[in-house]
Amino acid sequence: MLIVDTTLCIGCGVCEANCAFGAIILKDGVAVVGDGCKLCGSCVDNCEPGALRIETAAKAAPSDLSAWSGIWVFAEARHGVVAPVAFELLGIGRKLADQRGTALTAVLLGASVESKAAELIAAGADKVLLADDPALAQYREDVYGKVLEHLILQHKPEVVLAGATAIGRSVIPQVANVLGAGLTADCTALAIRAEDGVLLQTRPAFGGNIMATIECPQTRPQMATVRPNVMAPIVPDAARSGEVIKVPLAPDLLASKVEVLETVFSQEQQANIQEKEVLVSGGRGLASEKGFALLHELASELNGAVSASRAAVDAGWIGYPCQVGQTGKTVSPKLYIACGISGAVQHTVGMQSAETIVAINRDEKAPIFDLATYGLVGDLFEILPLLTQKIREQRRL
Repeated sequence: MLIVDTTLCIGCGVCEANCAFGAIILKDGVAVVGDGCKLCGSCVDNCEPGALRIETAAKAAPSDLSAWSGIWVFAEARHGVVAPVAFELLGIGRKLADQRGTALTAVLLGASVESKAAELIAAGADKVLLADDPALAQYREDVYGKVLEHLILQHKPEVVLAGATAIGRSVIPQVANVLGAGLTADCTALAIRAEDGVLLQTRPAFGGNIMATIECPQTRPQMATVRPNVMAPIVPDAARSGEVIKVPLAPDLLASKVEVLETVFSQEQQANIQEKEVLVSGGRGLASEKGFALLHELASELNGAVSASRAAVDAGWIGYPCQVGQTGKTVSPKLYIACGISGAVQHTVGMQSAETIVAINRDEKAPIFDLATYGLVGDLFEILPLLTQKIREQRRL
């Protein structure tokens, strides 16, 4: 943390003026550090009186790293269905395991999910740790956490991967905290050093302005959550063979402080933008909620769905389930049409894996054109109706 020595601080204001994150203010002539501090160290370097310093926790003594081996994937399952992100993680997990010359294990928790083990083996797993119990039918963070902690301490995997889903973001940090393990959230790329097994975890940092590669060399397991639709699954091979290991669970592992009273499924017919092959996405350039009517017309002709940047969602023009980007969903459609979207990295990190990107923007210098397969410079309110009409005519031929 950033420490202010009040006996040395002279209230010169240099730190406040130069803090890129606005995290330091002067109060009663003394610098005060807020929650926005990123520990970049710039203020420390510029403080002539030496009143600022960064204190870091003492590094833990390295454990016996040789006792840990294997790559694990938490195969999240809900209501008897394995989440698609699990198969994506098995794809990258297979590459990491092959580089390390070790086994790839899928961890499957749930009720009546034994039949799903074959799917995980076909998708690349060498082993499936199966915890199949009626008490696991409903997701409860404390139970899932205890089971994962028990299995990790028993088997000592070198790497544990999970999807950055609502469940993954809930239970994996809890497990990492209990184990004292390093965890990198929302990774967009993973690699491993074959010689020492250090996992190289890449994710957006500083508001998405840079891509940081993070290492956890002193602790095991190395844990990471990965955003859906970032990694590619391998082609399933039904001929692959693997081992299914049934895990007995003691009653204390299944005891919970949480009681699930009811599960209610949403009645909204909102399309899941992560499952669509065509997305027509709108940003600040649409100017208002009315502009999205043009997007819906085009999406309808293309049998696609409408999505949006954070700016459009924050403005209340469309709902959050449609948001694409670092704080929204990651998508990988065959066609992504970006309308009035400038192309900030916070947005492009969520759609850059689309096969074909078409950008429509009146600013020819907009960053989105650097990423686009095809670019149309002009007024989207003129281009979209013409494009929709042209597609409609072609479909009638």
